[in-house]
Amino acid sequence: MRKVLLTVMLLTLTTTLLEVKADDYATLHEEKIQNPMLWADVPDPDVIRVGDTFYMVSTTMHLMPGGPVMASKDLKNWETVGYIFDKLTDSPKYDLREGTVYGRGQWATSLKYHKGKFYALLAPNERGSMGDTYIFSAEKAEGPWTIVSRMRHFHDCSLFFDDDDRVYVIYGTGELMELKPDLSDVIEGTHQHIFQREEDERGLLEGSRVIKHNGKYYLLMISHVYAPGKHRREVCYRADDIHGPYEKQVILESEFGGFSYEAQGTIVDTQDGDWYGIIFQDRGGVGRVPTLMPCRWINGWPMLGDENGKVPDTMRPLVCGQPATGIVRSDDFSSAKLGLHWQWNHNPVDAAWSLTEHPGFLRLKSSRVVDNLYLAPNTLTQRMEGPTCSGSITLDVSKMKDGDCAGLAAFNSDTGALVIRKQGKKLTLEMCELSVQLSERDKEVTGVKEKTTERTVLNLQPSSRIHLRIDADFRPTGGHGRDAANFYYSMDGEQWTQIGTADYPLRFDWQRFFMGSKFGIFYYATKKKGGYVDIDAFHYKRQ
Repeated sequence: MRKVLLTVMLLTLTTTLLEVKADDYATLHEEKIQNPMLWADVPDPDVIRVGDTFYMVSTTMHLMPGGPVMASKDLKNWETVGYIFDKLTDSPKYDLREGTVYGRGQWATSLKYHKGKFYALLAPNERGSMGDTYIFSAEKAEGPWTIVSRMRHFHDCSLFFDDDDRVYVIYGTGELMELKPDLSDVIEGTHQHIFQREEDERGLLEGSRVIKHNGKYYLLMISHVYAPGKHRREVCYRADDIHGPYEKQVILESEFGGFSYEAQGTIVDTQDGDWYGIIFQDRGGVGRVPTLMPCRWINGWPMLGDENGKVPDTMRPLVCGQPATGIVRSDDFSSAKLGLHWQWNHNPVDAAWSLTEHPGFLRLKSSRVVDNLYLAPNTLTQRMEGPTCSGSITLDVSKMKDGDCAGLAAFNSDTGALVIRKQGKKLTLEMCELSVQLSERDKEVTGVKEKTTERTVLNLQPSSRIHLRIDADFRPTGGHGRDAANFYYSMDGEQWTQIGTADYPLRFDWQRFFMGSKFGIFYYATKKKGGYVDIDAFHYKRQ
């Protein structure tokens, strides 16, 4: 009898353990990190770990606030926790006056943590004093950040604190300078070329990221080699002394997901001593997306990718059970502060927007008369995400004035937009295709091509409300993304009518915006100031 009871107990325990393991497996499978790690425009990443938290910075150029700081416990669920600066004020260009900073502004920020403080170094991609390097510091990654110093321009640079507290900046194609201990400026006479590029490396060699591991110095960079059988790749230079001599190794040369070869990013360790690479990939209209991969130390080199040196489709989660977060979010505008998931196109006019004048609504007010969307202040943006996503707003347009324009855009240098126009007492809704021309030097708007593909007259009385929606599709097809948007409107938020160009192409143009497509909520005046619109909510879905 005891044997029977013991057998029954063992079988019950075994079944329970198998069920637990099955549940764990299901949870693990559900929580796998799918590549791209973030299927959104998050280029030039730098990533560090402080305690159990990973922090990442990225390039957002002409969007404000700038220098977004994102945080994660598991390298899967990321959220924006702060910005390095609210505005840049070196030039009226940042205010959309006397030119623009489209595709310029903040680039390739370097993030470090040293002796209890966070440091960020960035150099705007500009000529003259506008391009001077900023160094910021903060007690917490969330901020507030304060300016430590300004100094000469360093392209795609990496800040580096050595074990002896000496501080360096490594930049360009293998150039180094030492900084003063207080970071106030460079130490003159310390400039050095620490390596020379190879004969066949005639393309880009940039994106410096420096770490120290087991007493050795590692400099990671992107490399383009225009030679048969070679592609965009990530390379590593290694030395026993920061001044060299350096030896070189290709650590990643892999395409992924039917798109191009990957490069530019960094490596980071976990509390358990594992290492990961975070490297971005160009993905067309959605922008440049970061991917996650193993980093294995082989013969003292940080080799990236799986056992075949390829970017994997999925990665195991570092920590299970973390709450799901994202860098793109819905918003009901019930807070008195604007959410960190939003960025303005260029510096905002603070007096021309409010979350408190009509609680529960975002109010956008006209503050100057402009000719087109690309010069309009206070266009509010969020990233689009793959594989597919949808964003919609509810607009109260009852206080628009003659000549005013309001709406929702798939915002980029080529833009598809739902535009509500007030002409006299008449309101119309148009689906417009816009394309901006910019001067090379000052990024002045020299022209905007505009094509209205469909127009409908609106009769919104008595509610004066309309719902606008854009669906975007970035799923891979034939070696590139589908990169298409479709546009809809509704009078009740339930029955939607498609309008304008079907499958409007979402383009990535490095010569103008150099940025992935964004949802853009806009309002501006073309004749006289004084009107406003209220946005009830932004609803977002991603699949």
